[in-house]
Amino acid sequence: MKRQERSFYLWVSGTILGLVLALTAKLANADVVETPVLPQTQYNIFQAVILGMVQGLTEFLPISSTAHLKAVPVALGWGDPGVAFTAVIQLGSIGAVVWYFWADLSQIVRGVVKAINTKDYESQEMRMAVGIGLGTLPIEICGLFLKVLVPDLDNSAFRSMTTIACASIVMAILLGWAEYKGRHLRHFNHLDAQDGILMGLAQTLALIPGVSRSGSTITAGLFIGLERSTAARFSFLLGLPAITLAGLVELLGVFQAGVKTSELFILAVGTVSSAIWSYLAIAWLIKYLQKQSTWVFVWYRLAFGILILGAIRNGSA
Repeated sequence: MKRQERSFYLWVSGTILGLVLALTAKLANADVVETPVLPQTQYNIFQAVILGMVQGLTEFLPISSTAHLKAVPVALGWGDPGVAFTAVIQLGSIGAVVWYFWADLSQIVRGVVKAINTKDYESQEMRMAVGIGLGTLPIEICGLFLKVLVPDLDNSAFRSMTTIACASIVMAILLGWAEYKGRHLRHFNHLDAQDGILMGLAQTLALIPGVSRSGSTITAGLFIGLERSTAARFSFLLGLPAITLAGLVELLGVFQAGVKTSELFILAVGTVSSAIWSYLAIAWLIKYLQKQSTWVFVWYRLAFGILILGAIRNGSA
């Protein structure tokens, strides 16, 4: 990495970090900030296991876990789990990513430490770490803006079934376009900081329910020429900081709002279930995309969105 490039990245990082700190301070002093609470309807163990399974299976497949975690329990008459419950059990998915990619993460950390000691800022590990770091900042900044601008997020039109359906259909079209136009040539050892920034910008779209964090980042990866399994693999690593921070913030909010031991147990059950199913989903998707295209997810997203719109029109959603 050239000196000018290092200076640019440091300037961008410092500027964005300043914005994050400023927004965080605004949140701390805001009069109308959403208080994360668990759903009013207490879930039982079976429901927690099912919701964890839904979260785990859909978090890393490009079909939107947020959409399914709202649509499935609503369809079953269990009620909307809400932002806090959803974000907390996503921590199980983070555990699955760390578990599955432990070798990659260890290599990146060791490589960054070595690069800093030897001042070898051109190393693959350093470029990836910078890319993941800078790629995480856009979604964190936009997430903070969202909390300020939409204080009652659970009950806003932003989380409506119509929004989820439309987002699912639009992202299906974009994923199909990326699959058709993408060259699918660049592999994991070709990744650099710019890829992280571009996919990180795409990741901000995941704040819209129904878009899918992995869907938006994999789509961006295909557009910039990444091989399919490489796009998925880097998407999972890129999501580590964002999902972890979101889950920890909501978990802290749950404790601040007051939580019963029984509710914590249900959260724990959902989180463990999420971790198990997330691991299985990651392993399957990486293997699947090594030989297959993403068209199955394109058609699934289209059908999912159309089904929801049909249910809304019939008054059943």
